[in-house]
Amino acid sequence: MRVLVVTAVPAERDAVVRGVRAAAAESADTPEAAEVSVPGGRTLHRVVRPTLTLDALAAGVGPAAAAAATATALTAAELGAAGRPTGLAAAGPGTAGPGAAGLDAAGLDAAPYGLVVSAGIGGGFTPAPLGTVVVAEAIVAADLGAETPDGFAAVTDLGFGTVEHLPPPALVRAVAEAAGAARGAVLTVSTVTGSAGRATELLRRHPRAAAEAMEGFGVAEAAAAHGVPVLEVRAISNTVGPRDRAAWRIGEALDALAGAFRDLPPALAIWKGPST
Repeated sequence: MRVLVVTAVPAERDAVVRGVRAAAAESADTPEAAEVSVPGGRTLHRVVRPTLTLDALAAGVGPAAAAAATATALTAAELGAAGRPTGLAAAGPGTAGPGAAGLDAAGLDAAPYGLVVSAGIGGGFTPAPLGTVVVAEAIVAADLGAETPDGFAAVTDLGFGTVEHLPPPALVRAVAEAAGAARGAVLTVSTVTGSAGRATELLRRHPRAAAEAMEGFGVAEAAAAHGVPVLEVRAISNTVGPRDRAAWRIGEALDALAGAFRDLPPALAIWKGPST
């Protein structure tokens, strides 16, 4: 299976790659690695194992950047599978890891993706403890809509678009069980919550909310446009509400994210792809 993992920043991308490599070490296989330049000036960090090729991409912060970068990578993969020019290229000497010599330019884009994952750290709604992992049962655009005299109206209430994408339930269960993660809705916001009042309002509108982040819905929109299943995995670095930087646990959250991706390959084997 070929999987595209989209994060906001390089630290999250590197945690994902670290986790997949740790899984390979536990299985006593030596993964191939390469860096692949993508149109738009971004770089895929690729790890190839016997049953899994994972491309990790730091797309930038927010749903728009995430959607654009995800769509670019998905389009390049589809063009490559069709034997057409993709715009992908090996990033250059000195950037590839062990075994990457076999990953020449002709082999970098030979198959479409079977899954897209939005991944990173995020805020947790109580009772999600810091340093734990949440797998999205629903990916929700929580602030896409309009303010009205009666309060917030989602864009769907206005007769437009969509505000929710649902990952495959069997995949959500498999990943959550493998990673010891909680399940719930992950909210995508363009402005992170900084007050108790807004946290309360979001929970009122979305009682199943477990986490808040900024990219998931953008990734999901691009994946849906290309007909590819989507998943979101978030490691909790802070509590949603008043901003208290001294209480953030970013390092612990990145370690938890790496752990979740260490557990991802067996979960994908259980799920076995979009047909389930």
